[in-house]
Amino acid sequence: MFVPIHDQNGLKFIRHAYVNNLLIITNIVIWLLARRQTEVEQNILQTAFGFIPATIFAGAHLDPAIAVVPSWMTFLTYSLFHINFMHIASNLLFLWVFGDNVEDDMGHGRYLFFYLACAAFGAFTHGLTDPASQAPLIGASGAISGVLGAYVIMHPRVRVWALVLFGIPLPLPAVVPLALWMGEQFYMLATDAGGGVSWGAHAGGIVAGVLLVIFLKRPQLKLFDRATS
Repeated sequence: MFVPIHDQNGLKFIRHAYVNNLLIITNIVIWLLARRQTEVEQNILQTAFGFIPATIFAGAHLDPAIAVVPSWMTFLTYSLFHINFMHIASNLLFLWVFGDNVEDDMGHGRYLFFYLACAAFGAFTHGLTDPASQAPLIGASGAISGVLGAYVIMHPRVRVWALVLFGIPLPLPAVVPLALWMGEQFYMLATDAGGGVSWGAHAGGIVAGVLLVIFLKRPQLKLFDRATS
């Protein structure tokens, strides 16, 4: 496990990562609004907007009073809700450190499409691991896993400052912590499919990110570029 602090990777094509910043703000606002509700109301929101595999793969239906959006929309809406502070804080920290450069690599519009596609594929992969599950999946980690997958393909040698081991800050080539983290997701998917974390959503997001960045990056950019300073 590592906690990213900062990457030495300035923007080259855009002045500000508007889409990435908007995604961060949107997630924070929705989480704050949800926290104003009672626990029962929060559970209803998670059921209404979370991704429930059984409604897609097993023909299950929500109570009409709860089904405020079509089931297909939950491939995206699930990524806007989080369980608690640590859940949203860890997700958005990774998005803040790595997302701006992926947006820079693609441009604003393609990055938004990329982010949403990774979220959707993460949900789809989660559903394949347990098609009959009626538990709602929530959280942006599927989409953010895609961002990390794209980053390691584009900038594996960029130096990333991260807290590792017992909170020791170390400058590491991005490929080291990110590849280890990705390997952990696939290992846990194979060994802990019934756990409380959706390893399937993480793995699906990674695969989507690695593949999509090849087609969505700016044509002049090379893969595996930008050496460590």
